[in-house]
Amino acid sequence: MSLLVCSDIVKEFGNAENRVAVLKGVSFSLEKGEAATILGSSGAGKSTLLNIIGALDPPSSGKVLLDGEDVYALNDKKISHLRNRKLGFVFQLYHLMAELTAIENVLLPARIAGHDDAKARARARELLAAVGLSDREKHFPAQLSGGEQQRAAIARSLINEPELLLADEPTGNLDRKNSEMITELLVKLQKDMGFAMLFVTHNRELSSIGRTMVLRDGTLSEADEKENMTTLKI
Repeated sequence: MSLLVCSDIVKEFGNAENRVAVLKGVSFSLEKGEAATILGSSGAGKSTLLNIIGALDPPSSGKVLLDGEDVYALNDKKISHLRNRKLGFVFQLYHLMAELTAIENVLLPARIAGHDDAKARARARELLAAVGLSDREKHFPAQLSGGEQQRAAIARSLINEPELLLADEPTGNLDRKNSEMITELLVKLQKDMGFAMLFVTHNRELSSIGRTMVLRDGTLSEADEKENMTTLKI
């Protein structure tokens, strides 16, 4: 059974007289431990699709199945539980709490989930080491560079050992060197830890992670085997 199945996802905005369809029947699946890149231009609906998959915003129609469970058939409490336990999120903006240190930011999802604090703190230290921030755990976000803040955000996204990591333009605020570093880090972590990952980007200069799909004109298609990120038309 696939970890993630999206079936005919449609998302429309506007009123009855002026409806705009951003997603026009998106369907695909992702296996456990599989990584895939979704490439699309700015405004193509990539973030909208990830918000739907991440149980943050319901589709106008269609279904999202996670581990065989119909996400939007669940009540709000069960959706929140699913989001906290099975999903990890990395965004373009780091969304770190300014008043918390790096390790405290990483610990937040574990504390929300009610995990044992000592075990969670040990896990947080392991993750900070994995992203190269062992010597920054007591630093506040303002004391970290952009690349370091994103690495802390990645560690936070993995604290509850999610089955699926959703990375929404995670390099969008970074220079080329840091963009490449974050992409390589995500590839390594995904292979080492075995979670599934959807990596969403508009940047064709980045290497694709796993198989590549293209979101264009509201529809999603698999890239041709002969195509690569730099030759795809978006």
